[in-house]
Amino acid sequence: MTFTKELITAGGFAFLLTLAIMLCLWVISLRLKDVSFIDAWWGPGFAVIALFALIYAAGPGFRPALVAACVCLWGIRLGLHLFTRWKNGPGEDARYAAMRRKAGGRFALRSLYMVFILQAVIMWVVSLPAQAGIVQPALMPFGAWDIAGLALFATGFLFETIGDAQLRRFKADPANHGKVLATGLWAWTRHPNYFGDACMWWGIFVMAAANPDNLWTIIGPVVMTWFLVSVSGKALLEHGLKKSKPGYAEYIASTSGFFPLPPRRRKPG
Repeated sequence: MTFTKELITAGGFAFLLTLAIMLCLWVISLRLKDVSFIDAWWGPGFAVIALFALIYAAGPGFRPALVAACVCLWGIRLGLHLFTRWKNGPGEDARYAAMRRKAGGRFALRSLYMVFILQAVIMWVVSLPAQAGIVQPALMPFGAWDIAGLALFATGFLFETIGDAQLRRFKADPANHGKVLATGLWAWTRHPNYFGDACMWWGIFVMAAANPDNLWTIIGPVVMTWFLVSVSGKALLEHGLKKSKPGYAEYIASTSGFFPLPPRRRKPG
């Protein structure tokens, strides 16, 4: 592992900035009596870290600017998508509402460390490939690592963007209430948006890894993928969908859980 003075300093300031923003958003959540809007900050929060690293980097060139642009493109799109969903939603997300009921009068403090501070830490860890790729980029000419990383990022961005659009159109039709979306990308994976998210961060890591000193930042996409598959993404969402959507068990039997694969034939009857 190689930690340059520039990366340590930039990373430290980025963490303090992320934590300060989260504390401000926590205060806003207390005024709104709604924590759900924090989801919309997930993407833009990464964009802020990337832009801070780009400003901090001495003499940023094409490769750092490219990494920052990828993070900002992903973060702004996701932020707008989730903000619109929150603004038009029926109220506080069920996850946070359940936490509020369980915590009672201790919810304000619990939400501070269980939602805002925890999310700040995760955001900073996942963004490590972007920070390293911007602050200490490879000195070699643009080449195979960059192309492979960009290809992964583009694949992920398309999966997430198209998957979100397909789901949005599906939910907008009242005739689909209570039904399961099993067409388009959703016929190949039960979570094209999560798969796309993971692909994008693996792509950013590959671009950063053009400098071998940044290989240790693999912790970023590993943590992101773990959360998407086993913690707050796929696992948590499907736990609720199995109860709320009668056809979801059949959907699970016929559709890949994460990596896109040809749909399996559904059993008759």
